[in-house]
Amino acid sequence: MAGENEKLHIRLHVYDTEIPVTVMPEDEPYCRNAAKLITDKVNALSEKYKTSRSEKEILFMAMLDIAINLEFEKTNNDTEPYDNILTKITTEIEDALGVNSLARDNGK
Repeated sequence: MAGENEKLHIRLHVYDTEIPVTVMPEDEPYCRNAAKLITDKVNALSEKYKTSRSEKEILFMAMLDIAINLEFEKTNNDTEPYDNILTKITTEIEDALGVNSLARDNGK
């Protein structure tokens, strides 16, 4: 487990706010990219809705957009159905080639 002295103390610029954060060195790029994503999303929505939405609504819209994209990514990265298909196909190929029976016959 890493000690506290191995962590970095950085300041992230998120939209119009500086936020002090303590992170592991390997996590710093992810934190900076996340801060930039939030800032870019809020700026884009602010430009689009600057006269019709409050700043609070724009911030919530940005959070929702980012969270919805995260949910889509979680769904798209679900590999279980593919793993199941590959396992089934591999078993069928091994059975057709007699690999499983050879392994059983050899005591494996």
